[in-house]
Amino acid sequence: MRTEQEMIDLVLRVAEQDERVRAVAMNGSRTNPNARKDPFQDFDIVYLVTDMESFLQEESWINVFGEKIIMQTPEGMSLFPPQLGGRFTYLMLFLDGNRIDLMLVPIEAKDAYCQEDRLTFILLDKDDCLPALPRPTDEQYWVKRPSAEFFADCCNEFWWVSTYVAKGLWRREILYAQEHLNQPVRSMLMKMLEWQVGIQTDFSVSIGKSGKYLEKYLSDECWTELLTTYANGSYEAVWKALFASCNLFRRTAQTVADQLDFVYPSEEDQRVTAYLKHIEGLPPDATEIYLR
Repeated sequence: MRTEQEMIDLVLRVAEQDERVRAVAMNGSRTNPNARKDPFQDFDIVYLVTDMESFLQEESWINVFGEKIIMQTPEGMSLFPPQLGGRFTYLMLFLDGNRIDLMLVPIEAKDAYCQEDRLTFILLDKDDCLPALPRPTDEQYWVKRPSAEFFADCCNEFWWVSTYVAKGLWRREILYAQEHLNQPVRSMLMKMLEWQVGIQTDFSVSIGKSGKYLEKYLSDECWTELLTTYANGSYEAVWKALFASCNLFRRTAQTVADQLDFVYPSEEDQRVTAYLKHIEGLPPDATEIYLR
């Protein structure tokens, strides 16, 4: 496996030999002083270039970086609509295990690009045209202190969508139920856990993409409970996961509310929890839902 220095030297050598590449930057975990180092870290590279179209017309230029296992060009795919404006990305996984996510950015967009990500580090500036950047920091990714309105909306979304899970389970539509449990319901649970971590750390850390650093900040008990919110393919397991999610959300939200002087919607929680338990026991041939 090529070393980090070998990969960076290669990235710079290609740029230095191509007049169209005017500057090179790197961001992501390899510039983040708080990120754990391991062999799976991507090289998030940006080439600021002239004549973008010439790169796109002749894709073979990318082969200089090594023999690939697979490559994806999101902006060139029909399945995913382009979201980066005039930019273009090559996501490359190589046989030696290294990965480069290489983005081409028109040099005209240099000022906007340099303001986007505080983890950006300039590797090369042929024309001395880029602004001076501060030392890379992940501060913009730290957990943000919620407002009372954000907190209330999070609670409302969690309890509202949990009823969709119950509906799907009663109808024996397990894919529908799983999707709502694992997307909107879990998203709000993770958001509440994120705020709890923020309180514990004075809102000075990031929990990472998809909450990948969350385990570091949760108690063993809380982490184990979070894992019980992930269900297998049985209806019984999804019901258990739903109620585990409710219990963990309730306890976490009450803690967040107490710490930030917010109001937790206890009555809404009680009514929805009663509804969920009622639907769990509702006969499959029921013709009405009414909670007596």
